[in-house]
Amino acid sequence: MVDLTLEMAEKALKGAQAKARELGAPMAVAVIDEGGNLVLLAKQDGAGFLTPDIARAKAFAAAAFRRPTKVMAENYQSNPLFWSSLAAVQPGRLLPGTGAVPILRGGRIIGAIGCSGGTGEQDHVCAEAGAVAMGG
Repeated sequence: MVDLTLEMAEKALKGAQAKARELGAPMAVAVIDEGGNLVLLAKQDGAGFLTPDIARAKAFAAAAFRRPTKVMAENYQSNPLFWSSLAAVQPGRLLPGTGAVPILRGGRIIGAIGCSGGTGEQDHVCAEAGAVAMGG
């Protein structure tokens, strides 16, 4: 079994932050383990004050549903009641908005990375860059 370590999370964070700098979109980046526990959270200068909470909630959704939140946001139209009801199930913890991806090792999800601060697409691209930087 592979656990998400702080060293792995730092690589993911740096990859996401580098992409955010390239895009000119200051981000908050959250890396959580497979159980939804926070491993690392950072907010770049210039990112909004809510972005850390949003990044963490996106990461939580990606880990819980084992898929990129971009897919969840796209599926909202087909089942809006389900997706909008999630806030009642996990108040303040889960946001299925575009910007987070699961982190895989050996074909198994070991956590997720979530980003917030740009457009949904910028957040998604930064999360993907973080997962790739970590080797996930």
